[in-house]
Amino acid sequence: MGLEARLRLARLYLCTDARKKQGDLGSFLQAAFAGGVDIVQIRQKDLKPEEELAALEIARQAAGPTQGIVCVNDSPELAGRFQADMLHLGQTDGSSSRARRYLHPWALLGRSTHAPRQTDKAIKDRNADYFCVGPVYATSTKPEYEPVGLELVRYAARRAPVADIKSKPWFAIGGISFDNIDAVIEAGARRVCVVRAITEASDPQAAADRLSSRLRAAWKADPAMERYVFQALSEPGKAR
Repeated sequence: MGLEARLRLARLYLCTDARKKQGDLGSFLQAAFAGGVDIVQIRQKDLKPEEELAALEIARQAAGPTQGIVCVNDSPELAGRFQADMLHLGQTDGSSSRARRYLHPWALLGRSTHAPRQTDKAIKDRNADYFCVGPVYATSTKPEYEPVGLELVRYAARRAPVADIKSKPWFAIGGISFDNIDAVIEAGARRVCVVRAITEASDPQAAADRLSSRLRAAWKADPAMERYVFQALSEPGKAR
């Protein structure tokens, strides 16, 4: 599958640090992908560029067997060096048009959004391929942001209906776990991004499988998603 189809069919997105303390990044990511993770982003602010590139290469190797996508966080320059298939930008990381100059023509670009106005801007941005909305719940990984609750999830679901192939894919993010994922799904999300729900699990593969299975069940329960999957597989990808 091309990158665009893989993004559209992705349900479970994982953000993790380089697991320097545990020393198990490769085996951890292999377990996460085996459990159903579709996208992995390496996000650790204190990493030196060469350390981050090394971690990204480990992630790329782990992603291979399942055609998972590896995402670079924040840095267009590093994404260019890595020849990244995906780059994710926050609200303060500059323009997506500038960032895209560093990426290969098929690469994907995403943007974090924390308010309706930001969500609307991401939807209209022709250089952005997807966006995230949140933090839905309080999270220690983004302590500077107040949780937005489920209302922004509902807003995104109205503005970018998940079963409409013309809609930009989006992920709910922030404090999501198996304990609250049903509420997030009920609010309209069909894709989620998690951190601690998998990174702090004693069995990362089982944790990923549990979350992925719940999302897969939500897709199967929605008749419109069957047509969406067919269209996602049928449409050719776009080069930028």
